[in-house]
Amino acid sequence: MALRPFLSLLRPANLVTAVADILAGASVAAACSGAWDDQVGWLALATLGLYGGGVVFNDVFDLDLDRVERPERALPSGQVTLAQATLLGGLLLLAGVGLSLIVSPTSGAIALVVAALTLVYDAKAKHHAFFGPLVMGMCRGGNLLLGISLSIAALQDYWWLAFIPIVFIGAITLTSRGEVGGRNRASIQLALGLDTAVALALLSLSRWTVADLWPALPFLLLWYGMNLRAKVAAIRDNRPPLIKGAVKTGVISLIPLNACLAAGFMGWPAGLAVLALLPVSFGLARYFSVT
Repeated sequence: MALRPFLSLLRPANLVTAVADILAGASVAAACSGAWDDQVGWLALATLGLYGGGVVFNDVFDLDLDRVERPERALPSGQVTLAQATLLGGLLLLAGVGLSLIVSPTSGAIALVVAALTLVYDAKAKHHAFFGPLVMGMCRGGNLLLGISLSIAALQDYWWLAFIPIVFIGAITLTSRGEVGGRNRASIQLALGLDTAVALALLSLSRWTVADLWPALPFLLLWYGMNLRAKVAAIRDNRPPLIKGAVKTGVISLIPLNACLAAGFMGWPAGLAVLALLPVSFGLARYFSVT
């Protein structure tokens, strides 16, 4: 049995960005508790299950549409059967919840919510103009909270940090609407406005938290610059290839966004540790689709 079709279902480059969510959340937790929690590894594995299961079910629910728009994908091309994909997605989601429960009941509960939101998005919400971006963002926000759940005190104080990925994922989802047909200039302009709102929120984070702006600033500029360049290009030339490029950039740029949070709460070494995932994600994106 060929492994590559199954790997393509998992979007390996995207999986790396989910690990970055956990590391960013763990940095927030460590800033509150005063030390890194060695159970972060369980949550890193858990998020691979949650995210992997989510993207597999995305293709399961999109099978009829992909037969028309993306017939080369693993499911519509017949390289992976519907039964195999459904089993794989289900096992991955269950593994994500189970591994989180090893850490704590709170982590397990957050993982269960993320898994449920993932299925809601895949099955229904993504077809809705408002709820699609919102629910997808909530999945990412929940993933950040999963990392923060290593410290209950941090979770109580900084649960609202989940709104940062919620808004940015909304921007990515808005951008992705023209991947096939193009003609989504207005959506990308709105998405760029959301990126700017996130940047302003990050710049003011030190006023409301223990985060330090200066270690975080280089990572913030990298994240914003990547998205500004890609989105402006897609606005100027509003064709599917440029739009797909903007979406790909947005997904992968979650790594410097998380590095910004890690550096703000735990200093630039933590930020660099998260940023080290960026070349890994870029490398995997050369061989596997991001969108």
